[in-house]
Amino acid sequence: MKIYIIWLVGVILWNFGYPAAKPIEDVLAAIILSLISIGLKKYFKL
Repeated sequence: MKIYIIWLVGVILWNFGYPAAKPIEDVLAAIILSLISIGLKKYFKL
């Protein structure tokens, strides 16, 4: 659940921090956040 919350905070920060982002930038941000969450799962072995 902690990793999901970290991911959610990242999505919220991205959306409010960069509201004028192009769709491709949103996709890249989602991919990066997903990779970070996968890395955190492996790091914490959840």
